[in-house]
Amino acid sequence: MLEAITLTLELAVTVTILLLLIGTPIAWWLTRSKSWWKEVVGTLVSLPLVLPPTVLGFYLLLALGPNSLLGRSIASVIGHTLPFTFAGLVVASIIYSLPFMVQPVRNAFEAIGERPLEVASTLRASPLDCFFSVVLPLARPGLITGTILSFAHTVGEFGVVLMIGGNIPGETKVLSIAIYDYVETLEWNKAHILAGGMLVFSFLVIFSTTTIEKRLRRRIQ
Repeated sequence: MLEAITLTLELAVTVTILLLLIGTPIAWWLTRSKSWWKEVVGTLVSLPLVLPPTVLGFYLLLALGPNSLLGRSIASVIGHTLPFTFAGLVVASIIYSLPFMVQPVRNAFEAIGERPLEVASTLRASPLDCFFSVVLPLARPGLITGTILSFAHTVGEFGVVLMIGGNIPGETKVLSIAIYDYVETLEWNKAHILAGGMLVFSFLVIFSTTTIEKRLRRRIQ
């Protein structure tokens, strides 16, 4: 039980950090780009919101497996394919949780408007200075919301991690899969402990996200 909790937290922290690094520039590009196909990219980013997890997991399994060009290329570099490894869980979780980071951050960027950027430009701030000194501080509520939601979503994943990671203790057996195993083997007490903890965790995530976002918006205003 403790092993599954530790592995889940390790996965969630890793994925959340990588999503901040990947999702923030994507959200900024979607906000600022004038390209006609940016909404195509936005739709692809949001696809995991409506796509069944098993469908996404199935296609990731095919794409990263030894029979695909991508899978063979990755194996030639790192020495093995990604499915049924912790690294495979990270890749799958990033794709599956990407909209939970990009959407709140994109909304925060769009809410900033043009005025603060124009003021920064008149003060001769470079685009990079403007982004780090003006945009990110103003978008802090969205960044915090995206971070919390991405972390929570990764903790609660089941279908995708089961398809791409299997059920290997100490390697890919995360919390959601452990609960499923306990139910299958009729170990109700252990299932209750983990499921009850997830219920409390989910409530706290929603409550804290709403509270933090409201406080930060008041400070900015």
